[in-house]
Amino acid sequence: MKKIRIGHIGTYHDHSFGKLECVLKYPDLFEVVGVVAESEERKNEICNKGVYKDVKFVTEDEMFNELKPDAMLVEGYELDLLKLTQKCVERGIHVHVDKPAGDDVAHFEKILNITKEKNLVLQMAYMYRYNNAIGECMRLYKEGKLGEITGIDAYMCTEHWPEKNKWLEAFKGGIMFFLGCHMIDLVYMFAGKPNKIHSIRQRTNLNGNNSEDNCVAVFEYDKFSALIRMNSTEVNGYGRRQFVLAGSKGTVEIKPLENPTIMTVSYTDMTHAEGASIYKDMKEKVELVPQKGRYDEMMLDFYDMIVNNKKNQFTPEYELELQKIIMETCTK
Repeated sequence: MKKIRIGHIGTYHDHSFGKLECVLKYPDLFEVVGVVAESEERKNEICNKGVYKDVKFVTEDEMFNELKPDAMLVEGYELDLLKLTQKCVERGIHVHVDKPAGDDVAHFEKILNITKEKNLVLQMAYMYRYNNAIGECMRLYKEGKLGEITGIDAYMCTEHWPEKNKWLEAFKGGIMFFLGCHMIDLVYMFAGKPNKIHSIRQRTNLNGNNSEDNCVAVFEYDKFSALIRMNSTEVNGYGRRQFVLAGSKGTVEIKPLENPTIMTVSYTDMTHAEGASIYKDMKEKVELVPQKGRYDEMMLDFYDMIVNNKKNQFTPEYELELQKIIMETCTK
């Protein structure tokens, strides 16, 4: 079995540790050649912590000019992701890029064009694309079991600590940029490009924070709307993270999305059955195949795209349109 020689550049992204931990679980598939930290100070801060103890830290020059990996995990600060990614693709390196794709759509489009010219894999790290419940929901929808979409609710709230909410001030759109991108991706996956985007971005101003930490967006389609809610100050917000797809034949509720993932489904033959009632909670729990981990299926897919030429179902055109929608939601 062919191994991918994979590097890791940038460490400030929240998923940096978890992503490195994931690929290290598969030594038959990935050979981690080194990690490039943002600075010597940053390297000294993390090099003896967790999985970082198990890898070699190298300079950017060593990574690109000596180690020359096949692929790269791009895990830097959100607003540095594009410049790091460009350095990789210009050198013909396949990339797994954490999300969102920066805040400069034109720069992202330039990078996508390079990947097309060089026939490189660019995988965006939207891990809910690989969530087993989301996958099951998509299967039911594509098979027609849910009917026509009549509404979508997508919440990804969190009870962030004050320093994290302060940190969000750097982003256009605050929490909608930082985490809302995940839910925007899911809505776009199921429903496509909206006709109109209505965005409300508010500031709680809690603990001296001036970020847009309390945001709602409504995506308007021909016959329904999708509601996306992001609250970075919600007590037990993690437990209320959810994706709900209501259809003319059935409704899927995934809540929580993770830790644990719980999915229920309701069909009209349940709510209309003898003795049933539309005024009762009529649903059944869906037993899901356990996931190996949060990032495992995504990273295994990345491997298959590179080694086995598996087609990336998320095309450059998809990723570009998604990023345009994200930035419109965060700025208009």
